[in-house]
Amino acid sequence: MAAQSQEIVDVSIAERAEKPATNLAQTSRKKLVRRTTHDYSQTLRRCFQFGFLILNVWIGAAFYFWVRGFETGVHLRAATRPAGVEGWLPIAGLMNFRYWLTTGHVPATHPAALFLFLTFLAIAFLLRKAFCSWLCPVGTFSEYLWRAGRQIFRRNFHLPRRLDIFLRGLKYLLLGFFVWAVANMSADAIGQFMHTPYGVIADVRMLNFFRFLRETAGIVLAVLVVASVLIQNFWCRYLCPYGALLGIVSFFSPLRVRRYEDTCIDCAKCAKVCPASLPVDKLVTIKSAECTGCLECVAICPAEGALEIALPPWASSPKQGRLPAWAMAAGIAVLFVGVVGFAKTAGYWNGDVPDYVYRQLVPQANGVSHPGE
Repeated sequence: MAAQSQEIVDVSIAERAEKPATNLAQTSRKKLVRRTTHDYSQTLRRCFQFGFLILNVWIGAAFYFWVRGFETGVHLRAATRPAGVEGWLPIAGLMNFRYWLTTGHVPATHPAALFLFLTFLAIAFLLRKAFCSWLCPVGTFSEYLWRAGRQIFRRNFHLPRRLDIFLRGLKYLLLGFFVWAVANMSADAIGQFMHTPYGVIADVRMLNFFRFLRETAGIVLAVLVVASVLIQNFWCRYLCPYGALLGIVSFFSPLRVRRYEDTCIDCAKCAKVCPASLPVDKLVTIKSAECTGCLECVAICPAEGALEIALPPWASSPKQGRLPAWAMAAGIAVLFVGVVGFAKTAGYWNGDVPDYVYRQLVPQANGVSHPGE
């Protein structure tokens, strides 16, 4: 009887000891306040992606037929060179940017490259690295490659952390090389280079690179495509120097993805969906240069007010500086249309190379050598 009484006391003590732990677990679990409004950020982003992709296809087709006109000798006088193709000449944009900073004058050759370069820098500073995830055709192609890989293999593959960090540094090394090379050129040297046959038809040579793809280049491109299917944004993540530059600029952007700990339920969905593999669920503010402002983390967050793209706390704006997706989309559109529209109306968009020069140089573009050779 005494043994039974002692057993009952021990059980009672054990039950009382377990209750505080159970209550603590219950109180530490945050209650989900589910979002009531639908998130349209990814719909907007995909509209921008496909709209810009179509624009680039149109520019590419117009440029191809313009080049073929000179190659076949049946160039129509009404045909004009689409200056927007210079968006595919980032090195020319960097060189002209240096020239403009040094002289204060808009360069006469490939001026559109300068204005597009300035547009994408402005977007990176004000709206994160949104060019990469909202506009860049290569970024769009890369994104849908890894999404296809996820459908095929049910997952994307991740490199070991140390190797991933090492490879991420490659794009900054490439950027450093190009910046070093351009920084060591004077404004006069840049101007002279741009007026050489090589500089004048740099866009034609770029087109011919893809038209007459050599075996080595084809193998490299095939490897990049396969790697992009297996690993999220392989080119953008490890090798794109343009993305590296925009990432550095975006690091100083006042706009950041912010997590509010009082409403966050720590589900980690944001971190799992982040294309850059950033630990969004463990940070308060996302400052990384790898953040592209794609807003996928914001779109998937189930908790009301837990994750937002927002201005700094000192910004005097409604909702604690939180920026709706439509405002970000409008900002990208205004910057792009505004800068390009200014360049066109001010007469800076098209270069000064006359048709007779193109008539002479375009047919022999592959034979034109670099001035340094």
